[in-house]
Amino acid sequence: MVPAKAYDVALLDLDGVVYTGQKAVPHASDALARAREMGMALAYVTNNASRTPEAVAAHLTEIGVPADPSDVVTSAQAAARLVAERFPAGSPVLAVGGEGLVAALRERGLVPVSSAQDGPVAVVQGFAPTVDWALLAEASYAVGSGLPWFASNLDLTIPTERGIAPGNGALVGVVRAATGAEPVAAGKPELPLHRESMLRTGAKRPLVVGDRLDTDIEGAVNGGVDSLLVMTGVTDVPRLLAAPRGLRPTYVAADLRALLTELPRPTRAEAPNGAWSCGAWRAHVDNGRLSLEGEGDPCNALRAASAAVWAAADAHVAVDLEHAAKAVNTATG
Repeated sequence: MVPAKAYDVALLDLDGVVYTGQKAVPHASDALARAREMGMALAYVTNNASRTPEAVAAHLTEIGVPADPSDVVTSAQAAARLVAERFPAGSPVLAVGGEGLVAALRERGLVPVSSAQDGPVAVVQGFAPTVDWALLAEASYAVGSGLPWFASNLDLTIPTERGIAPGNGALVGVVRAATGAEPVAAGKPELPLHRESMLRTGAKRPLVVGDRLDTDIEGAVNGGVDSLLVMTGVTDVPRLLAAPRGLRPTYVAADLRALLTELPRPTRAEAPNGAWSCGAWRAHVDNGRLSLEGEGDPCNALRAASAAVWAAADAHVAVDLEHAAKAVNTATG
């Protein structure tokens, strides 16, 4: 199965999949261009609500991944749709965020305001570095008065060039602490952003492509669609092997070149020990310890090992995950 031929749209996460900071992930630009040539549409789906689709598309184009604003789908757009489905055009909405959130609300015909005294019908919160105490206080006053509260996403942290910083989920926590209320979340892994992506792309058989189990892959599972985890971002071998049901990808690959080639899936032998095979690699769990042997593509080793560990875990076998990760790393060099 070649993903670029089998799926009509790739719903791509950005950071850790297409780029890292200001640079494209190795092989991403060429792989995406080739996938598009093979007939696969590309949509860049992000939980980041701070930037407009125009800004995201410009950044992608600058790093060698040509994109149009219509190719970008943000959690701010998903949150704005949730509000627009409840309130008529022209309704004032307290926007606790930046340019990306304001633009998304205006796209839906809503009127962004900055104070609880401006008569908002709802509060929408999305990350922006400019969100300060005064704006969080306005959100708290509005939410505390009983207004509906929406959040673009609940990611607690965001990666920056200097390290990990508080994300929208942390700022949502400030308003939650002040009010005791809970927002309706739009971003991954919740369904509104998935629905927004499907509506904007017209996808019939999409493939979610991401680097995070708890947003990208969980979101795909929640949406009932297939997913591809690429190992170019935050997920490492131990995290993948430890993934519970609901956070397991359909496919695993090293990077986006996997969109262009046959993508194997592990199969299980009936005998002698129910070992899982992928390519020339075989893996099975015996007394909680992973055995892995074979040769060839290291990703096939990881695929076989993951399948064996997950099957054992589902059968309530206590797997030594530290040993399993070491076995994979040793086998794949």
